Amino acid sequence: MADQAEKLRELMQTRAEKTKHNTRIIAVSSGKGGVGKTNIAINLAIAFARLGKRVIVMDADLGLANVNVVLGVIPKYNLYHLIRRQKKLSDIIMDTEYGIQIVAGASGFSKIANLSEDERTNFIQELHELSNADIVIIDTGAGVSNNVISFIAAADDVIIVTTPEPTAITDAYGIIKIIATEVDNLELGLKLVVNRVGSVSEGKRVANRVISIASHFLNLKVDYLGFVFQDKLVHSAVISQKPFFVLDEKSRAAICIKHLVGRLENIEYKEGKGISRFLRKLMKAGGES
Repeated sequence: MADQAEKLRELMQTRAEKTKHNTRIIAVSSGKGGVGKTNIAINLAIAFARLGKRVIVMDADLGLANVNVVLGVIPKYNLYHLIRRQKKLSDIIMDTEYGIQIVAGASGFSKIANLSEDERTNFIQELHELSNADIVIIDTGAGVSNNVISFIAAADDVIIVTTPEPTAITDAYGIIKIIATEVDNLELGLKLVVNRVGSVSEGKRVANRVISIASHFLNLKVDYLGFVFQDKLVHSAVISQKPFFVLDEKSRAAICIKHLVGRLENIEYKEGKGISRFLRKLMKAGGES
């Protein structure tokens, strides 16, 4: 597993040296499905794009892909064609109206949910095409598979998404534990995002619980990146197949996404007075241990 991750890192580094371009890879993962992982990945990408970044979202959920569904687009080609060597990665990268590009996953093909060693090697070799981007956000499958761990191990930052639900919290710790076991000698920027919280204190409480257990039992550092408020707009956005960041950039959920990107980029968004004050409060709440 580590060898595959190192190979991907070497390919991306070699490409970066040739093009004088440094690509940041962010893997977004979760211990279980239904926690809003894909929604967060897509809206993070759009927020990064609003900062002038070239962003590619790769749907690496091989078998139950839904990035294109959330965006309301129908790709002509997807990862299935790449893995079967019918197309190159450059052929399946798709522009969207939201200022980001996507690589669609292959929904419904259970046989490729776990790639063979040869398929994974070819897949990784193709990924150097992504190094022209500033940010590559990899929306991994939920739970644990060889593919998920490989992407996590190769990423610069790993965002684990959970919610306040007890099962989601348990599963978030579960995937963190597997990461600690399977990914050795790799510097991971493990970060936690608590989705669908009702208050700042709820997000902090959930995060502290996961972070404390990971530190105590795994001796693993996990940073609290922040939270996303429960917001009715998110459900409306899913139904309309439009990113909530686009529907209302000043919504509670969109402001939280800006906060997350601000922390990842170590910047502060310039907003109106009320929003700026709100963001400062979020930053303070997220930074306290």
